[in-house]
Amino acid sequence: MSLDVEIKDLSLSIGGTRILTDVNLRVPQGSFVTLLGPSGSGKSTTLNVLAGFLTPDRGQVLFGGQDVKDLPPGARQLGIVFQNYAIFPHMTVGENVRFPLVAQRIGTDHGKRVADMLELVKLGGFEKRRASTLSGGQLQRVALARALAARPQVLLLDEPLSALDKQLREAMQSELKAIQREVGVTTISVTHDQAEALSMSDLVVVMNGGRVEQAGTAEEMYCRPGTEFLARFLGEVNLLPVAPDGSCRPLDVRATDATGRLLVIRPEDLRIGRTDGPGFDATVTDVQFQGGTLRLEVSVPDSPLPLVVRSSYAGYGSVPRTGEKVRLSHDFSFLHFVDPAA
Repeated sequence: MSLDVEIKDLSLSIGGTRILTDVNLRVPQGSFVTLLGPSGSGKSTTLNVLAGFLTPDRGQVLFGGQDVKDLPPGARQLGIVFQNYAIFPHMTVGENVRFPLVAQRIGTDHGKRVADMLELVKLGGFEKRRASTLSGGQLQRVALARALAARPQVLLLDEPLSALDKQLREAMQSELKAIQREVGVTTISVTHDQAEALSMSDLVVVMNGGRVEQAGTAEEMYCRPGTEFLARFLGEVNLLPVAPDGSCRPLDVRATDATGRLLVIRPEDLRIGRTDGPGFDATVTDVQFQGGTLRLEVSVPDSPLPLVVRSSYAGYGSVPRTGEKVRLSHDFSFLHFVDPAA
């Protein structure tokens, strides 16, 4: 069984410095939620409050409607995977997974539970292996099996994949999400990896300056950011000011109801077309070949800042060179605007 989690009007100061200010967040039962934000935004502090390692100055922390703010970590029915995994190197894999069952005096048939958890994380038969002999990916799986062994109602993940190399990290994203779905435990993760947050989460929560900047699905956060900060923080973006007459150069668009605002154009929203096709002319100032994609920076006569363009390499045939003229176009079926930051 899992629980919904709710934070209400949470504030916390440490050493006279305000770290969290009026944080409000609701995590639906059984969902996978990621806290994302720049360093110092308050995401790790929020996770520590949920874990019971820090006590807020005011506000509520509700697990299934019960305020657990004053309960110690051991009384909150949590599973926690730490950034460094905190695996006991002198123990076997089985002893590590069994540890919370023994410490919390849960059940007596520990062998079956340990075996079930190791099968869940694809480490069946590893019970007798020493933890010190495992790879980083295997240690991550052991930490997850141990966190789930005691059947927690809420699972907390602190940068769970940050110690893995890129290829293994991407593979583990799919596996971790699949395990979470199978177990059904409410999961709250902290990460600095934007791709990880977008690909794994039912709900992405971006924090900034100790507050929740915006919360929503990955699509909502990326395609419909509510603020200039979020538009700039979550992936690359071109922000084009809308003039008093509603024009938004170099695009051929009129947005008289959005004067003074910024049009959000993601690099992949711009298309490279034929030089005699619709759109506007640009000059390539920088090229990055990234395998399946091209990242271009281009200058245009009507824009003081370069535009960033991301295009699939498939079918393009060749990589544009610096100084080359290209023709860019944009699909106007969807336009999104944000107010400029104060």
